[in-house]
Amino acid sequence: MTDLRNAVVVLTGASSGIGRAAALAFGRRGARLVLAARRRDALEEVAEACRRVGGKAVVVPTDVTDPQAVQALADEAVRIFGAIDVWINNAGTGVFGPYQDAPLDLHRLTIAVNLLGGMHGAYAALPVFLAQGHGTLITNISLGGWAPAPFAAAYTASKFGLRGFTASLRQELRRHRHIHVCSVFPAMIDTPGLDHGANVSGKRIDAGPLVYAPEDVAETFVHVARHPHDEVAVGWPARAAQAAYALAPGPTEHLMGIAIHRALDRASPAPVTHGALRAPLDDRRSTSGGWRDRHGVPSARRLSTGLGLGLALGVGALLLAATAAAKSR
Repeated sequence: MTDLRNAVVVLTGASSGIGRAAALAFGRRGARLVLAARRRDALEEVAEACRRVGGKAVVVPTDVTDPQAVQALADEAVRIFGAIDVWINNAGTGVFGPYQDAPLDLHRLTIAVNLLGGMHGAYAALPVFLAQGHGTLITNISLGGWAPAPFAAAYTASKFGLRGFTASLRQELRRHRHIHVCSVFPAMIDTPGLDHGANVSGKRIDAGPLVYAPEDVAETFVHVARHPHDEVAVGWPARAAQAAYALAPGPTEHLMGIAIHRALDRASPAPVTHGALRAPLDDRRSTSGGWRDRHGVPSARRLSTGLGLGLALGVGALLLAATAAAKSR
């Protein structure tokens, strides 16, 4: 599907962060959007923004942990637009801190949103795809699906599960040439999700210097909708995590453990929060989490491009110097 104009796109987690950026990215391509999240007022703001850039959008408030609500989302999309061309499982959350220090229901909610939410989406979307003979299911997984994250055990469990689930579905549907099951694995992204998750560590989360923009993931969704791929990473840290854990899982696990422990040792104190897991937060609705602005750093994509260009220029200068020296001999 190279042309997304009038394509019907169902998007969960659409009220902020990556979901909000994705809604606008598809809206600019003229897609017909069905936006889902728990907050109707936030969804209405996103829908209006999508209409301003050329898309069509309706909102269907949905809690992805409720399979009946997700089925109602699919039914409403078909009722209004007559089809579903792309379904994006984007809703996600997490708990950061020692596993035993968080109330157990927060871990269960993490699994319910991330893993079961994705399964509910697939269960609702696939019958529509099979009936119409085409469709693309895209699931936002994160680099947490490739390498375990210490102090995020439930999150890691949900993401490892999602990767296995989507890989299994992909092979089930291999004989349906026009139905695609795709997975996207972003590196660290600057979204409000860092605040919406629970943090029971008592330490402030530092996203680090390599933080990608939500728009980077949104454009990846658009690319995958147009040109389906099985598994796509967003940002070289995600690719590096994939390669490292595949080639040397033991050392990679230990290095990640050492790095996170040291980061927590240096982190400043922060209040314990349960975020938006039990109920939506009535906070600012935005695409960015504001981390890059607060720390004065560009998107990691721009930074990496600049570093790569600088490295290439440096190598080129060395080669030229070496060539000139050889000619002068």
